[in-house]
Amino acid sequence: MNRIIFCSFLRCESEGQEYQVYPGDIGKRIYNEISKKAWKLWIEKQTILINEKKLNLINQKDRKILEDEMIKFLFKSFL
Repeated sequence: MNRIIFCSFLRCESEGQEYQVYPGDIGKRIYNEISKKAWKLWIEKQTILINEKKLNLINQKDRKILEDEMIKFLFKSFL
């Protein structure tokens, strides 16, 4: 059964995540507020950022940069 949520990114009701896709409190917020469609848009953006900024996700500093970008993208952007 599909979970319908109000997606704070898309600003409409949409299909929610099936499970928490990111750990911790941020992950809980994503699960409750970010739709599958919006998460897919983030994954596409994430790939671009990793390549453009040459991020190495083994490096904790680079993971933090990516997490900060994710928060900005998902919760402070408007279409």
